[in-house]
Amino acid sequence: MPRRTWNRLAKWSEQLTAETCAAELEILHQPLLLDELGLPRAIRNILKQSTPLTPAITRVMRFDFHYTTQGWRISEVNSDVPGGFAEASDLTAAMAAHYPPAQPAGDPASAWAEAIARSAKGGRVALLAAPGYMEDQQIMAYLARKLATRGCTARLATPGQIQWKNGIAHLDSTWFAGELAAVVRFYQGEWLARLPLRCGWPHFFRGGRTPVSNAGLALISESKRFPLVWDRLRTALPAWRALLPETRHPRAVDWTKGDKWVLKSALSNNGDAVCMRELMSARVWRRKEWSARLFPGALVAQRRFEPAPLRTSDGPVYPCIGVYTIDGRAAGAYARYSPKQLIDFAAIDVALLVTADE
Repeated sequence: MPRRTWNRLAKWSEQLTAETCAAELEILHQPLLLDELGLPRAIRNILKQSTPLTPAITRVMRFDFHYTTQGWRISEVNSDVPGGFAEASDLTAAMAAHYPPAQPAGDPASAWAEAIARSAKGGRVALLAAPGYMEDQQIMAYLARKLATRGCTARLATPGQIQWKNGIAHLDSTWFAGELAAVVRFYQGEWLARLPLRCGWPHFFRGGRTPVSNAGLALISESKRFPLVWDRLRTALPAWRALLPETRHPRAVDWTKGDKWVLKSALSNNGDAVCMRELMSARVWRRKEWSARLFPGALVAQRRFEPAPLRTSDGPVYPCIGVYTIDGRAAGAYARYSPKQLIDFAAIDVALLVTADE
């Protein structure tokens, strides 16, 4: 990718981050808007309280860019627990060594670790991941190694091992029992509501005094229904409006006919709940139609864009460039491509290398 193109994506991502943070705070103070995001009821009830927000140790987002027949567009922001750090950092650095003078767009894993270590000030950090999700465990183990080289002691943990005492997070595990300097949450926000209250999970949203990355507030913009409330905000969202395809309530458009719209779940990951009719069996599509009619508040319709294919020796592929921002600054990119127009769990990880403009 030419340097000038990367600089443009980076600038857009920083603008999108600023707009997102401002919109989240405004939505937080409008309970009726929170009800439209498709969030679990228990989480909405916590967000509507007046208890102080739990502080954030750092804020990480990833905006997924696609090059289309109408220029660059974004499909979503991964603002709750974005992944892909090892691929964006170490894989890309390894590939860059074979293609001089091209360079990585950045090193998001190191930037993330630097921000955490700086805030933790040498204290112990718990890295939360769900048991049984090996990829999530690997990402947190990778981050732990990055933090160790920066003098920060960090170990993997589960939400059930965290005890909140007067708003302070304590860990009860075999490697450490005591107060934590910070908690890094690689455990999806909507999953927290499934935990028993004795785990103290509401402290990830409000009432906590130990900083968290990412704090539960991130779930507001993680919802794919986030655009449905824009017209009722004072916050200007020019970058979002220019780059995100039109997004509507499922009952506001006829998405069942033709191929002009895709259907998305309000909370989904890795493209696992993006519905394109031609990529689904007739039976599965009919099931999704019924689900959308019965539970429209959990879904959103987004106008479909036409991605421009990249020609390769294996045939045409469709790339996705996920640009990270860490505390508002662009930090690198997680690149993937797929032989189909949907970027999902089966997409192939690739390295994005930046070249001189010429």
